[in-house]
Amino acid sequence: MSEADEFERVARRAREAAAGLAPLPRAAKDTALHRIADALVTAAPELVKANAADVARARESGTSEYMIDRLSLSEGRIAAIADAVRKVAALPDPVGESVRGSVLPNGLELRQVRVPLGVVGMIYEGRPNVTVDAAALCLKSGNAALLRGSSSAFDSNTALVGVMQRALAETEVPADAVQLVPGTSRESVKHLMRARGLVDVLIPRGGAALISSVVEESTVPVIETGVGNCAVYVDAAADVAMAVEILLNAKTQRPSVCNAAETFLVHADVADAFVPRALEALRNAGVTVHGDDRIRSYGGSYGGDVVAASEDDWRAEYLSLDIAARVVDSLEDAVAHIREYGSGHTEAIVTTSQPAAKRFVALVDSAAVMVNASTRFTDGEEFGFGAEIGISTQKLHARGPMGLPELTSTKYVVTGEGHLRG
Repeated sequence: MSEADEFERVARRAREAAAGLAPLPRAAKDTALHRIADALVTAAPELVKANAADVARARESGTSEYMIDRLSLSEGRIAAIADAVRKVAALPDPVGESVRGSVLPNGLELRQVRVPLGVVGMIYEGRPNVTVDAAALCLKSGNAALLRGSSSAFDSNTALVGVMQRALAETEVPADAVQLVPGTSRESVKHLMRARGLVDVLIPRGGAALISSVVEESTVPVIETGVGNCAVYVDAAADVAMAVEILLNAKTQRPSVCNAAETFLVHADVADAFVPRALEALRNAGVTVHGDDRIRSYGGSYGGDVVAASEDDWRAEYLSLDIAARVVDSLEDAVAHIREYGSGHTEAIVTTSQPAAKRFVALVDSAAVMVNASTRFTDGEEFGFGAEIGISTQKLHARGPMGLPELTSTKYVVTGEGHLRG
């Protein structure tokens, strides 16, 4: 059987599974999710062994340690993934929820209710935890998940899906509701992107090149997730100590993720107080600063540690212990920089001025805007949504962390008593 034929077979099974899953009550879906969580914990040694093969190949190919961290599984991480599945089970079921309703003047009862999307395709890089997060959120929202992870995590993803399918086989949820796209070639990705009529929506999650490729080449409708070139702006009225702590957390708490800060902007009026302390803190944390001339002008050991920033640095999603830095003359200049170079993911302002905070929030057009808080909080679990399926930076259907409601569409249910249109 050719790869194309094998893909069509898998996609049709996913479509049949979606039809069987959609009408199931919450109890059936929650039971299935708890079975998956328990099975993951039980199979942790098997999963760690499969993951070790992926990690070994990654190291042999010279993959950076930050990316290997995203790829790696341990029994502790698997337990955390299982806990995330249980949290999804505890969340309200969006399917059947009335979004709005009314009785029309002619007596017809009109309701708009949430329904599953159907078959949700996912294309993503590294991070095998996404395999489970995506499956759990899809199942809870009544959707089948057709997953295409990167070849770098093939053994891990194959093992994870196998565990989940075995768990589902003991429940009312069809086991085919969670499947991997067959194959590891570029063509297997294209099969998924061109499966209009079999796949209802496609969600890419990864770097800029992956997302751009899916958006430009797919015939399946795409919910676009975005890269995370996130900025922290330190306002003239900032509490300097707070600003240093927020910046350090945003950059170093986990630098290899999309909500880590990649740029900091500092108002000229507070630069003398802030920049030396920030540079020292970042240097002590092992961060390389790529700064403009004004950042580099801070002398002594501080200025010597700063690399001259290029145009590419302002647009970079480093995913490493690197950060770009610029001094700006006003809040408006900071916003202009973000509009020119930002990715629309998350921006933060540190300030004690309520007018400045309100103006920044009003002017910055990103999926999330933080006031006196780290960019690292843009996360489905941190927002109370459970494990997210991605963070959307587009403006249609879903924006920001995508939880359960964002994995549904709606339909109108109209109830009459023999009504006829005249």
